[in-house]
Amino acid sequence: MSSSAPFPALSVLDLVPVRTGQTSAQAVAASLGLVARADELGYRRYWFAEHHNMPAVASTTPPVLIAAAAARSSRIRVGSGGVMLPNHSPLVVAEQFAALEALAPGRIDLGIGRAPGSDPVITQLLRMSGTTSDVERFPEHVRDILSLVSAEGATVRYTSGGTYDVHSTPAAEGTPEVWLLGSSDYSAQLAASLGLPYVFANHFSGEGLERALDLYRGGYRATESNPEPRTFLTINAVAAATAEEADARALPQLRMMARLRTGKALTALETVEEARVALAAEADAPAEAIMAAARRRWLVGTGPDVRTQVAEFAARYEVDEVMISPVAGAFEGEPMDAATARLQTVELLAAA
Repeated sequence: MSSSAPFPALSVLDLVPVRTGQTSAQAVAASLGLVARADELGYRRYWFAEHHNMPAVASTTPPVLIAAAAARSSRIRVGSGGVMLPNHSPLVVAEQFAALEALAPGRIDLGIGRAPGSDPVITQLLRMSGTTSDVERFPEHVRDILSLVSAEGATVRYTSGGTYDVHSTPAAEGTPEVWLLGSSDYSAQLAASLGLPYVFANHFSGEGLERALDLYRGGYRATESNPEPRTFLTINAVAAATAEEADARALPQLRMMARLRTGKALTALETVEEARVALAAEADAPAEAIMAAARRRWLVGTGPDVRTQVAEFAARYEVDEVMISPVAGAFEGEPMDAATARLQTVELLAAA
């Protein structure tokens, strides 16, 4: 992709953040308002992540949020980024997304991940479902979903002979688009071998991005539905009217990232004011190093500056789409039921 290449398509990844004093209902309302605006602005897709038992994250059930988002939009693709498959029965996932496809035909993405999305206790509670929770069977379960969401359905073969047909919905007219997600070589290689679209979780890690893309593109096996490898990139971004405001709004999520990486107790997302006070009162060299490293990977600045960074980022890795995780924090006094700062990022990046 040359410097003269068109500006990449933009998409949104949402964890439905919950800040100090905010209720889950207010956080969800804020995100649904953001969906509607992204739809109006021409964003390509809007995905919800799956995380559990985290005070600052309300995106526990992507299918429910996707249904609500589909009802608040008319054009944008809505989906999961992703469903953590080992937590769920493949048939249940297939049924949920077949129903979503029926609700919003041609607009549903099923992004599938292999990570737990929480701590070991919650993982155990989620996986009280027998062999469907076996991580080693992940490739098999991905294949099961591909069959189950197709119009032909899947066939169970008895060891004693005979077959049993299974469909995720009675009369599918279309199917959700299945993507594999990951932050390691494993998912890149699996997506390539299955001929599926693939997304590297660059917003979370950033380590190993080039190798994962090389493995995916180099090992890709074409299929009828996906003759070429397809991928885009995710990245954390904060855009504001000034660089100073953008830096301030990045601080709460940077501190949350540091707490997560250093094993500290998680809290609701701080306001900018709370983050500033806490940062000034604490001397935590490991946390500060984590924040500094993360900040270097994020796109933070004015709207024009971040748009330039997005274009350069897409060109560097030869993708035509970038999925923004708008991680802008809130100042005290901003509405609880609106995503003021994240909306500003989404609007500034969409501006021509």
